[in-house]
Amino acid sequence: MDPVHSLRDVKPTPFWLDDLGRPEAQPALVGDAQCELLVVGGGYSGLWTALIAKEREPGLDVVLVEGKEIGWAASGRNGGFCAASLTHGLGNGLERWPNELAQLERLGLDNLQAIEDAVTKYGIDCDWERTGELDVATEPHQVEWIRELADLAGQYGTGGEFLDTDQIRAQVNSPTYLAAFWDKEGVAMVNPAKLAWGLKQACLDAGVRIFEHTPATDLAESGAGMAVKTPYGRIFARKVALGTNVFPSLVKRLRPYTVPVYDYALMTEPLNDEQLAAIGWQGRQGIGDSANQFHYYRMSADNRILWGGYDAIYNFGGHVRAEYDQRPATYRTLAQHFFTTFPQLEGLRFTHAWGGAIDTCTRFSAFFETAYKGKVAIAAGYTGLGVGATRFGAEVMLDLLAGERTERTQLEMVRKMPLPFPPEPVRWAGIGITKWSLDRADRNEGRRNLWLRTLDRFGLGFDS
Repeated sequence: MDPVHSLRDVKPTPFWLDDLGRPEAQPALVGDAQCELLVVGGGYSGLWTALIAKEREPGLDVVLVEGKEIGWAASGRNGGFCAASLTHGLGNGLERWPNELAQLERLGLDNLQAIEDAVTKYGIDCDWERTGELDVATEPHQVEWIRELADLAGQYGTGGEFLDTDQIRAQVNSPTYLAAFWDKEGVAMVNPAKLAWGLKQACLDAGVRIFEHTPATDLAESGAGMAVKTPYGRIFARKVALGTNVFPSLVKRLRPYTVPVYDYALMTEPLNDEQLAAIGWQGRQGIGDSANQFHYYRMSADNRILWGGYDAIYNFGGHVRAEYDQRPATYRTLAQHFFTTFPQLEGLRFTHAWGGAIDTCTRFSAFFETAYKGKVAIAAGYTGLGVGATRFGAEVMLDLLAGERTERTQLEMVRKMPLPFPPEPVRWAGIGITKWSLDRADRNEGRRNLWLRTLDRFGLGFDS
């Protein structure tokens, strides 16, 4: 069967958000308000910041504003991988912060456990499964990469297991698999929308005032504090934490440090018992392949397969627009790749197809900054690993706003900024050449051309 037919009845909406249990939005802010801490953004970054602020100081007056509804953007429509890594993987961390990598790995595992503890503490029903992740080799040259990853994980204490061809196919049965590294502790699976909604309720229960459909349109100093404009009023706050990530920063000098990249995913119908037996996958790990243009996929609580990645689309000008959320050409490609990986599932259909913007920066992992004499803190640039790392980023922002010298604030990762992206049209051309070069490397046994080697040398790049 032509894989395109598997898309015949697909709904162009994120599977996670297509839920009858979706909570009602909180009313918009009308008039002026005052608070001690204002959090801008109702995704994970803002939710964790507001919740942890109340945990640290229960009497603190915290307001959170969200331009649309809680969890509607990247936090509610991602792949549902919650990773411990704060550095976008061991390789990226070793390249950028070799002297801090062991510390960053420890902090990342502590952060993942803190998320799991919060899910339990607040009774968040979000299909949390600490199953780990399989990084699979699907081309011969990738097998050595997997061995190096396993060695690196052993060196930095994160553990895991190298699996040869027979061992990985005993775990998950795909004719494309040649080897894998099983990170057993560093990744959990989660329903991302339910996690966001659960954090929203935890914030409300803690006394956070949440206003949805309340975009923040301007930021300025006001006396000893800050003032943020909204469509129907203003909020006066002593301190402000910005968790807007992919959306244009209210601190305009930071806008060149991120670009929006569009990522796309498909969700299948639930697998029946025969189909489940055909692929194995009893460990329910998350899976990602080792290509530059990689796929990520996982099993949902009701035994669907989410299949995403490969295409990462940057649109000229770096705009975030709703019309970019659907891309049939990418869905066609993803469907073809799905049935190449699992030919035994021929006839399975996809029920949902969606896309959306994530923010990336030139070092592929979060950066942190303050503005207005320390009254505003910013975290951004998570590059697809924000489900887990945003909680760590929330701790950093609160440390910075408090002016505290902590283990987190002393990290080079926190103290130093990445390089900004160049202006258009150089940005668009550079990203296009990089994507072409990454695809060429995938087709040429991983060999990186002069362009990619030059980007590596200067710490620049584009992660697909």
